[in-house]
Amino acid sequence: MSSGSLRRRAQSGILARLRGHLVVSCQAPAGSPLKATAHMYAMAEAALLGGAAGIRAQGYDDVQAIARLGHPVIGLIKRDEPGSAVYITPRACDVELLAAAGAQIVASDATGRTRASGETTEQLVAAAHQSGALFMADVDCVDAALAAVEAGADLVGTTLSGYTLGPIPHEPDIELVAELARRLTVPVVAEGRYRTPEQVRAAFDACAWSVVVGGAITDPVALTRRLVSACSHHLLPETLGDDA
Repeated sequence: MSSGSLRRRAQSGILARLRGHLVVSCQAPAGSPLKATAHMYAMAEAALLGGAAGIRAQGYDDVQAIARLGHPVIGLIKRDEPGSAVYITPRACDVELLAAAGAQIVASDATGRTRASGETTEQLVAAAHQSGALFMADVDCVDAALAAVEAGADLVGTTLSGYTLGPIPHEPDIELVAELARRLTVPVVAEGRYRTPEQVRAAFDACAWSVVVGGAITDPVALTRRLVSACSHHLLPETLGDDA
């Protein structure tokens, strides 16, 4: 069997391990006390113990560490670049770096927005395949998904639905999952604002290949804020006065 056939078989096996399962995004936002590779490694280990089939991780160091756990890793790099709104794995060199770190799948913005480098989605797909990784297109709409598949993407995620135009919705875009599952020939990953078991089940009912959940599991700051908003002190006057 040729090396290319062996690689394709291994890549197919990665996708099979994720099918019908949860992927947990272990990323800490800027300013979080958890923004350290050791913390993200522990978070990933905890998610895997809880039954997650894979991890989505950001940055070379985190990907390299989490890949040692032996489960599929979707790797990405977030970086703002002047002149472009694309910040998820914006360059082909980022793709190569993530694959070298151990990401079996590399995720990148494939919304159709122009990259600062001028590189095309086809070039990033080629970089992934030449590095032995699969390419996951993070899209925001049907047209972007179709274009990404035409460019060679191996799987498509609804990651950026609701984040490129207008106010960010509260609910996940399950309708987009269903539409993509009907129209695409590659796996569709449901991602973006999934917070409850009911939403996860709805995504699988819509024929999602797998579902990625992030902040609802791995962002204790956001979780705490959500619960604090229900605390009674928000309903009380700022000062009670001496007679209270």
